[in-house]
Amino acid sequence: MRLRYKHSNYKEGYMLKIKELRWWLCGLLFIATSLSFLDRQVLSIVAPEITKEFQMSNTAYSQVTTAFLLSYAIMFFLGGRLIDWLGTRLGMVLSLGFWSLASAVHGLVQNPMQLGVARFFLGVGEGGCFPGATKGATEWFPYKERATAIGIAIGGAALGAVVAPPMTLWLFGWVGWRGAFFATGIIGGIWVLLWWIFFHKPKDSPFITGRELAHIENGQGKAAVGALESLKKESIVPLKVLLRMKQVWGLALMRFLVDWVFYFYMFWIPLYLSQERNVSLQRIGKELVWIPFLALGVSNLAGGWVSDRLIKSGMSVNTVRKSIMTIAAILTMFSTLAAYAANAEIAIAFMSLLMMAHGFWITNYVTIISEIFDSNSVATVMGLAGTIGAIGGVLANLVIGPVSDYFSFLPVWIASGIMYPLALVVLFLTIGPIRRVEFPH
Repeated sequence: MRLRYKHSNYKEGYMLKIKELRWWLCGLLFIATSLSFLDRQVLSIVAPEITKEFQMSNTAYSQVTTAFLLSYAIMFFLGGRLIDWLGTRLGMVLSLGFWSLASAVHGLVQNPMQLGVARFFLGVGEGGCFPGATKGATEWFPYKERATAIGIAIGGAALGAVVAPPMTLWLFGWVGWRGAFFATGIIGGIWVLLWWIFFHKPKDSPFITGRELAHIENGQGKAAVGALESLKKESIVPLKVLLRMKQVWGLALMRFLVDWVFYFYMFWIPLYLSQERNVSLQRIGKELVWIPFLALGVSNLAGGWVSDRLIKSGMSVNTVRKSIMTIAAILTMFSTLAAYAANAEIAIAFMSLLMMAHGFWITNYVTIISEIFDSNSVATVMGLAGTIGAIGGVLANLVIGPVSDYFSFLPVWIASGIMYPLALVVLFLTIGPIRRVEFPH
């Protein structure tokens, strides 16, 4: 990290100037989404232990995870709207601060009901994370770097999911499962402090160099930057205007179709491996369950980088985004074979294929939102789509528990293999050429 000190009139005295500040802030967003998935993954990793201690069936466990998805569904939209209203800096402080406190409270629960309440409040806080991360990257990065930046920002989710199993098992062995929840709450508090100090809008940042500010504004279009900065908080696009747009509903329906598959991987794979593959908790955490999420993390980064390179080579944005998402959707169809795999290792390989495809899919999907909608509406649209996706997760989660209790996980694997191709059809039917929309009056 190269730092230099330069005299500034901002708050008198010498002010720290950080070279390439936008990438350091992108790193903070990466950590935020990492913490989001780390905090929600702790439960799934220790689920075999907690369900045994609290004598919970799969159906009861599905109700606990549904509590998270229910509040997450509500707050993904409200959190995105709140961040558009309050701004990225304060909005992310409130979001991450609240969910870190809720995560720590998990360590105090004494029964399934209290566990469900703690999960509910975790979802309340986490709802604003991804809309805020998308908005932060949109504000700080010029157009040609934006897909890479968003890929990094949301790619932290995969790191959190990769780190969660071994870290949780280590904490479990050291301070028990309750201590694991306390630890994640403390880490979140540290992030909130760093974010509040270093994140501002580019033109208001006391830490940005003049050269970097010019690079950002030139890359976004100075006229557009000036127009956006002149808007008041009350100037965010009215919700009724957004709800009349087919692009908004198309983006939301895509999330409804595919998000439940992702939540299934996040919340149920450890139990699936334990119950149907007879894999031990130690082996689940140390050797298996983190691998699909590592594939996701790599593809999150690669998805943004590859698409940016193709666009710079002369291909149109519309062609690049839709081509990558088409290939990703086709690859997810092979994930159904996880149910028929001869052993746990091969099953994990098929799961990893889906997660790799999801990384390419979601990075380009989120970037499409930032390319269609401007800075004053992107978090709202991202939040609304995430809410609809979480509603799909709620409905699917309530079905997965009873189906796995009374039958098996096989129907779930079959259903998960057809969702992305269905979402691809929605993409082509509702999203025309990818360009900034003109809002109807």
